[in-house]
Amino acid sequence: MPAYHSSLASERDICKMALLPLRTKFKGPAASAPGPDVIDEALQYFKANVFFKEYEIKSSSDRVLIYITLYVTECLKKLQKCSSKNTAMKEMHTLGLENFDIPGEPNFPLNALYQKPSGREEQDTLRQYIQQIRQETGLRVIEKVFDPATDKPSKWWMCFAKKKFMDKSLSAPGF
Repeated sequence: MPAYHSSLASERDICKMALLPLRTKFKGPAASAPGPDVIDEALQYFKANVFFKEYEIKSSSDRVLIYITLYVTECLKKLQKCSSKNTAMKEMHTLGLENFDIPGEPNFPLNALYQKPSGREEQDTLRQYIQQIRQETGLRVIEKVFDPATDKPSKWWMCFAKKKFMDKSLSAPGF
């Protein structure tokens, strides 16, 4: 069975990564999306894609899907320690804003798949775009993971916290 790929097309790329519209309230370079966006796709395909050790990239939108899939895993790791939706919101807010590596930086785990920013402006735009993705993804993961009736995380989502998509992780070893 092949991995799922993004069906979204990009008009603009940055560092071989599609600059796709997002349904978000967070400020950033992504345009507003009227319907389902790449974060919706990533969450929809997460449970199937996370099992793949190799992933064939068919478009620059797939690179965004890869990043979001890895970020969802990071979110799940953080959410393991959360007992309620309220604490989860705080954790995801912190995770979305904390310092992170972007393509071209030495600690970015997927430098082979992305391109180094060509200048300071492109670097700033990429950092803002990834931060916008991280913030919105964190909120949507909480909505998927936490049961509104019990305020507890779903074991059917939390069981994926230890999985490594493509044998990669956005966090340093030991975290």
